[in-house]
Parts: sequence; C-alpha cells; structure tokens
Amino acid sequence: MSVGLLIITHGQVGRALLESADAMLNGQPLQTEVVTVSNQCDPDVITRQVSDAIVKLNQGDGVLLLTDIYGATPSNIAMKFQNDETRVMVVSGVNLPMLIRVLNYPELSIEQLLAKALSGGRDGVFRCQQEED
Repeated sequence: MSVGLLIITHGQVGRALLESADAMLNGQPLQTEVVTVSNQCDPDVITRQVSDAIVKLNQGDGVLLLTDIYGATPSNIAMKFQNDETRVMVVSGVNLPMLIRVLNYPELSIEQLLAKALSGGRDGVFRCQQEED
C-alpha cells in the first residue's frame, strides 16, 4: 500500500503540473488523481468528485490533497475532508517543486509526505540572480 495523491486546482493547473512531473520522473510513483475546478463549477459537484477520488485513492495509508490557493474553492473543499482518523491531509500552494518532492518519495508515510510537500514548496522558490564576475 501507499499514500494516494489528489491534486485539486483551478482550471488545468493541476493537470499541467502532473503532466510536467510525469515527464520529468518518467511516470507517477503514487496513485494520483486530479480534480479541476472551473469558475462556473457547482461546489456540491466538486465536493462529490473529491469524495469519490479520496475513496478510490485511500488504500489504508491515507491521501494527501494538494490545492492551489489557500482560501479559494479548491482548498475550502479539500479542508472538508481533512481528518486524522481517515488520514487525509491538505497542503495548499501546490507548485512543481512540491509535486516533484512528493512523487520522489512514494514509500513514505502520509506524515512524512506532508513534510516533503511543505519543504518542496518552500525550498523550491528562489530569487534568481546572475552572478557578478
């Protein structure tokens, strides 16, 4: 068994991130699903999609939910499912470094993957400057 991964984002952001990670890693080492939220979405429909995806992905080790913007519809819906007993955890601010970090450690527990997601998101952001000679 392993942790499931659910990406919930506005538009095609989640799908594009997953496609990029898949190309970089030559595959997806975790069972992963993407739920797309549009501007015209019905939150009840999205909530059911998220619930169904969690049931599908949770094989006993939990599901890590990655969302794009804290306080927006994807994270608000995800937070409805965060639960220590069912081992569903949520991280917002998904970016490619975060996703790559999570996918690189498929053998870790959900608590360890949560830490990897946070460090990948935080440590993957740099100010790029040219070095002076």
